[in-house]
Amino acid sequence: MIGKKVITFGELMLRLAPQGYERFVQADTLGATFGGGEANVCVSLANYGFHSVFVSRLPSHEIGQAGVNALRRYGVDTSFIARGGQRIGIYYLEKGASQRPSKVIYDRAGSSLCNASSKDFCWKEIFANADWFHFTGITPALNDTLADLCLMACQAAKEAGVTVSCDLNYRNKLWSKEKAGQVMANLCQYVDLCIANEEDAADVFNIHAANTDVTAGTVNQEGYKDVAKQLKDRFGFSKVAITLRESISANDNGWSAMLYDGRDYYFSRKYHMHIVDRVGGGDSFGGGLIAASLIGYPPQELIDFAVAASCLKHSIEGDFNLVSLDEVLKLAGGDASGRVQR
Repeated sequence: MIGKKVITFGELMLRLAPQGYERFVQADTLGATFGGGEANVCVSLANYGFHSVFVSRLPSHEIGQAGVNALRRYGVDTSFIARGGQRIGIYYLEKGASQRPSKVIYDRAGSSLCNASSKDFCWKEIFANADWFHFTGITPALNDTLADLCLMACQAAKEAGVTVSCDLNYRNKLWSKEKAGQVMANLCQYVDLCIANEEDAADVFNIHAANTDVTAGTVNQEGYKDVAKQLKDRFGFSKVAITLRESISANDNGWSAMLYDGRDYYFSRKYHMHIVDRVGGGDSFGGGLIAASLIGYPPQELIDFAVAASCLKHSIEGDFNLVSLDEVLKLAGGDASGRVQR
């Protein structure tokens, strides 16, 4: 195990999805797995060999325990998951194909985590000997109490000398752009590494990339240089990372990213992906960034590792990125052939 401890805080959800590319209205059965932004990052880091700790709240009944077991299966430390409440958050996923987009329906109101309080988490104990803390914009979007808990966590992390990363992860089904901008601006003052995609900076902070149309699948690198600089100038981030997705169809995307460290801009290679499952793609990018940062990779290798990790996730069913450090390094090193390993 790599001697670094990473904490993530968020909601683990039950994922219910039709088989293959069936639509909700035609499905007779739904497959059940688990996932969620910060949990997905945690699994990635555990697979890379880090001491990966997931902080959340789950019911004490069997479904809640099944969620805990799903994380433990991949080596995640679940000792700080509080137990209580009656239900686990659920999301329904209909996978898109060709020109038909994927769809997500949330059913998470009144979940165990949504009813959490400050009594459920001793942040001083949680951050003892920790090196990194990660959260996303999804968790504070759930309600004001969780926004306050994220703030408490960030403050405790800073008091403990822990590096903080945040994926803006705007979800318009969870809150308005105005509310997101207010809450995230308050939280971002504690953030060292900010992660965003093509649309997050515009949706949350009204910072737009010039000459870019994500619905048309066009991305302008120069526009995102300006977005990253504006984010850093406004909040003082140490680094800003932006994923650049060129959506050709639901099945085929161009995938790359940019890293800005306040001095220079670093662009990864672009992968042309045929997608098996894109949910968790951004989380696997975040997990890759955190891993590469803690290992100590220089900026170009850092962004190359993160994009390679995320590219591989798009080939895997489910939310979790079930790849090893060696597999990511092989792809980042240039072996994208997909040839059979014997």
